[in-house]
Amino acid sequence: MKKKTVAAMLTICMVLGMTACAGGKKEEKTSEKTENTAETPEKEKEEDSTGTEETKKKAKESVRLVSVEDISKYVTVGEYKGLKLDKVVSPVSDNEADVEIEFRLQENPEEVQGASVETGDQVRINFTGTIDGKSFEGGSEQDFDLIVGQSGITEEFDQGVLGMKKGETKEISVNFPEEYYDSEVAGKSAVYEVTVQKISRTPELTDEWVAANTESKTVAEYREAVKKELQADAEEMAGYALQTQAWNQVLETSEIKEYPEEDIKAAVEAYKALNQEYVDQAQMDMSEFLRSQGITEEEYEEECRQYAEAKVEQNLIVQYIMDQEDLSFEDETAEEVQKELIQQYGAADIEELVEYYGQTAVNESLALLRVEKFIVDNAEINEKTGGSAEPAENEDALEEDGMYDTDEDSSNPQAETEGAETEADVVEG
Repeated sequence: MKKKTVAAMLTICMVLGMTACAGGKKEEKTSEKTENTAETPEKEKEEDSTGTEETKKKAKESVRLVSVEDISKYVTVGEYKGLKLDKVVSPVSDNEADVEIEFRLQENPEEVQGASVETGDQVRINFTGTIDGKSFEGGSEQDFDLIVGQSGITEEFDQGVLGMKKGETKEISVNFPEEYYDSEVAGKSAVYEVTVQKISRTPELTDEWVAANTESKTVAEYREAVKKELQADAEEMAGYALQTQAWNQVLETSEIKEYPEEDIKAAVEAYKALNQEYVDQAQMDMSEFLRSQGITEEEYEEECRQYAEAKVEQNLIVQYIMDQEDLSFEDETAEEVQKELIQQYGAADIEELVEYYGQTAVNESLALLRVEKFIVDNAEINEKTGGSAEPAENEDALEEDGMYDTDEDSSNPQAETEGAETEADVVEG
């Protein structure tokens, strides 16, 4: 699910409520049966059903994004109906379609027989590495796939694999540079015994390949089909960008008066907990990590506060609009929003998102998306062609803005404190 509600939480509340309610009813009915044997199972089911529906309704009504009832005390919400918005759809060029096709070809390499390894080939190998005649951690692998020229081991390793054939075994000497990312082998020399298991290569784009691997019959037909797919994607991205534009306009014209400290405290704690998970994954303690990133504990505390304030402000505005417009999570629009969120993240259902990202994150994301959709539905839309449509923040929503970035090339502390960014924090967690 990689690529940011009330409906999800309501689902959980309903399940819990129904369980408790059903248990109580069952015991109650057993007692009634003893006294009145004329009671029918059908009537019992009807009464259970009525109780369940009431429980559902109460559970849904009890879900709020903020702890306060009088939201006007904390924020003045800007105009959110009748906004003038631009929907910009980027046209897809022939070159973009060709780039996409090349990518798809590379993603579907075909095994070649009797060929020697060339740069760019995807090769499956077994290898055993030794330093001074001794094996070392990470130096041996079976059925290891690499793209020659992009293995990430060393250039010498890739050069050594060039020209090999399937079934061939060869020793390749490697000198790891002093600045090599793995300090255990940095500056040392190793010898790898490499055996090629399989050689695959990017196929050529031909009518034959198209007919065998796609629903099209010719290259020209396939190129046109890909272009239409990309255009549909561009339309979807324009829709996300429109929602973000709508939200940003409301955010910019809203004014925070004060923050409910209970909500700020909860947001800070949640943010710190998430950051701690990332730090634990890095096998460090928080103070050690902060030092490695060059920030003080005071600066970190300030980042946490800024993040919490931005998130709480967002929740206040969203909850205010939901209250004013009596937005339901049971209508067709709410169902569409939930389906869109599930689809965006490739989840099987909303419960999978809840399990992965947490209940609060999913609650806030669905609520935000529901409000954004309401704003857009009540806006004046000016459709344009050209430019580039930026993806909405919701697309990143299920990736909480944790301090520790797990990407290898980025691990700087960063709290997204701008309102336009925190709209995603929520299925961001």
